[in-house]
Amino acid sequence: MGEFADAVQERLRERLAERRPSLGWRTEYRVGPTPVDVAGVDSGAAGESATAKTLALVELEWRRADPADNSAKLFRHLADGALDEHDRIVVCQVFTGYYDLARGGVSSKRENAEFVGRVAAEAFDRVSYAPVKFDLDPPKRGGEWPDHWEERADGCARRIDDLLG
Repeated sequence: MGEFADAVQERLRERLAERRPSLGWRTEYRVGPTPVDVAGVDSGAAGESATAKTLALVELEWRRADPADNSAKLFRHLADGALDEHDRIVVCQVFTGYYDLARGGVSSKRENAEFVGRVAAEAFDRVSYAPVKFDLDPPKRGGEWPDHWEERADGCARRIDDLLG
């Protein structure tokens, strides 16, 4: 990812850490060999087996040709048992305006990614999946950063936090 994507990723991490401090938020969290853009990890309180261990995974889709691949990879690693220590896993796949169609609606690339995410989440009792709209048109690498990107990232963090319940 480029410098702008890194800045947005860090902004989301910071805002989610403020909104949900019970989770340890980090960037480039590894699920198997795959890095996830932002993750919030709750390892549970020491010695309390009744404490649900939550993992929030946030995958940012800027202008990827095949965002369904990110959904498939995450859920494939789940099926392999990579995240068995967590009682609850929330996967948020964040889509920028790049996936919006000029005539309204979203691209088939986004629809495919959402389909993979929904179907895969239905296969696991402890997993939920949600697409999240990020009201931002990302610049191409090296392009000018959009105005008010910080406020838009903050809005996206609020939508993610709402999904964490």
